[in-house]
Amino acid sequence: MYVCLCKAVTDRQIKEFVNGGAGTFEDVCKELGVASQCGKCSQLAQNIVETAVKKAHFEPAV
Repeated sequence: MYVCLCKAVTDRQIKEFVNGGAGTFEDVCKELGVASQCGKCSQLAQNIVETAVKKAHFEPAV
């Protein structure tokens, strides 16, 4: 789904960027341009980043 209409950024792109090593919302903003124009997407984009970071760092117990 499109998260940032101004920059045509999808939730999948954000998740892939986080899985590639981005660790913060600021990293995503700088690289993908999310929330750099109208800002209406910032809350949703930040939630997606936080969720993706948690999943990327989750290691199941052995």
